[in-house]
Amino acid sequence: MSLTRINFTAVRNLEPSTLLPSPRINILYGYNGSGKTSVLEGIHLLGLARSFRSARLLPVIQYEQQVCTLFGQVQLNDGRLSNLGVSRDRQGEFQIRIDGQNARSAAQLAETLPLQLINPDSFRLLEGSPKIRRQFLDWGVFHVEQRFLPAWQRLQKALKQRNSWLRRGTLDAVSQAAWDRELCLASDEIDSYRRSYIQQLKPVFERTLSELVDLQGLTLSYYRGWDKERPLSEVLTSSLLRDQQIGHTQSGPQRADLRLRLGAHNAADILSRGQQKLVVCALRIAQGHLVDQAKRGQCIYLVDDLPSELDEQHRRALCRLLEDLNCQVFITCVDHELLSDGWQTDTPVSMFHVEHGRITQTHDHRE
Repeated sequence: MSLTRINFTAVRNLEPSTLLPSPRINILYGYNGSGKTSVLEGIHLLGLARSFRSARLLPVIQYEQQVCTLFGQVQLNDGRLSNLGVSRDRQGEFQIRIDGQNARSAAQLAETLPLQLINPDSFRLLEGSPKIRRQFLDWGVFHVEQRFLPAWQRLQKALKQRNSWLRRGTLDAVSQAAWDRELCLASDEIDSYRRSYIQQLKPVFERTLSELVDLQGLTLSYYRGWDKERPLSEVLTSSLLRDQQIGHTQSGPQRADLRLRLGAHNAADILSRGQQKLVVCALRIAQGHLVDQAKRGQCIYLVDDLPSELDEQHRRALCRLLEDLNCQVFITCVDHELLSDGWQTDTPVSMFHVEHGRITQTHDHRE
């Protein structure tokens, strides 16, 4: 799977542009503030209908423009071409089109164009809240287990009902019991999908990490969100009074977490910034391998400022792993010389210079 064409219109500081990327390695270089990250942001918007730089999409729309638009042509795993379009205006109206039809949801877009992001904020996967790690986990489960999304939607509905009852006490006993039962069924299903996924992820992650850095004693474990020795129904009953006092459900899959530890310590407290970046890269590359196994087609990687925090040895090791994925990669950097060599001779590499929002192709992989 790869993008064969990307059109940017009124996206941040980018001039209206058409990008014809390589199906493999694409390097975008230029000074800071030139628009390199905006290119990745546009691709991210095309694949997920949201930005990775801002929770609000209004700043993405170019100054004095009313609408920003992204268009992409995707070559699917079976060779067919699919056309994607995303537009957003200043009034907050969104339109997502897939092959000329309005998409049902952003999830349909994500299914068509699976993306992985590695950027300076990636440290938050280790340092940040459990919510960030749950999102990482559920992204992977979503792309390898088709039954996950319906179960997750059932969970959200049941959880919303239960939390509303906890705050307002408006449900009768029969309705309360029915929603608790639905919550427990959906929770057990989601937990089984997550546990299965972690069992697949761990050996791939460990193997990938070993090719990047030697971190003896680093462990990855999964906490499901409630006592592993007790069924959720029992936990909900015993914590009911406390749940009513605080107005929401304390236990369940919405509290799940991934735990990375180095010996007896939280890995984020021990590892250097460079080591943390390599651990996050190993996690995301491992996810890419599992997507490939499940879909027989890789996701697309967006790597912002790859050289930062890494010395030449680790930079080359990371590039080699990205290359071995046999997928499409977009990499930004200031100095393209740091990334111009070291690729296999048969790997198509395209380079694009970004300056003042203008994108110019400087090396064509077809040459």
